[in-house]
Amino acid sequence: MFPTDQYINVKGVNTRYWTAGDKGPILLLLHGFGASVEIWQYNVEPLAKFYRVYAIDLVGFGRTDKHEGLYTPPFMVDFINDALTALNLEKVTLIGLSMGGGLSILYTLRFPHKVDKLVLVDSAGLGKEVIFSMRLMSLPFLGEFVTKPSRKMAYLFFKPAVLNPAQLKGQFTDIYYELFSLPGAQTAMLKVIRSGCNIFGIKKDVLNETLMNLHRITSPTLIIWGRQDAIIPLIQAYYAKEKIPNSKLHVIEQCGHMPNFEKPDEFNQVVLDFLSR
Repeated sequence: MFPTDQYINVKGVNTRYWTAGDKGPILLLLHGFGASVEIWQYNVEPLAKFYRVYAIDLVGFGRTDKHEGLYTPPFMVDFINDALTALNLEKVTLIGLSMGGGLSILYTLRFPHKVDKLVLVDSAGLGKEVIFSMRLMSLPFLGEFVTKPSRKMAYLFFKPAVLNPAQLKGQFTDIYYELFSLPGAQTAMLKVIRSGCNIFGIKKDVLNETLMNLHRITSPTLIIWGRQDAIIPLIQAYYAKEKIPNSKLHVIEQCGHMPNFEKPDEFNQVVLDFLSR
């Protein structure tokens, strides 16, 4: 059973979030590209035994409102900050998956006083290389074709993100088919991917702000990566470990791009061990 959907107004954007736990420091979970709070379905309750946990649908994704403007990384970081203000959260530990990891890095660099600890899960923003199918989405017309909502599209979208695609069948695919079919969802996805990616990979100007400033991150950082990640190569995890001071890397075996979903027991324990230190 999922946590109850709740909504808050974030500067005019009706924003969905989940929350659980009533004690301890605050964790904010940020999903990846195309995903939503449902991607944390195996993590919220276990983490909430010790922490106050929030998971939000980023603007343009899930059941949060879509936006008519551009979805640039600075815009998304501003949205996260506005969401924290609306939720009356002053200082948090950020746990970001993929795109959510890249945004967590940018947020930490801009608002270091608001970030206690940082957990990067198969994070974007650490290198140019990304799976070819995502680069195709950046192309005019072809992007519209490959992201046209259907149950098959929802399944194929997430298939490269897991080592065992059987986990995606049934309820998972049904949920994302519905979310991808919401008015404005496809347009928002394409705006996001085109703001940060082209046919050659992650755009240089998007990467530069992150790569040139990783050494400035002072928050204790845990990097978690699935060894068989087909979306973002593992070498980027080692690069992050080398560049981010006070960082630790944990590689999860027999696991793809979403270890929080594919190997939740190991993921949850690693995160709890890190946070308890």
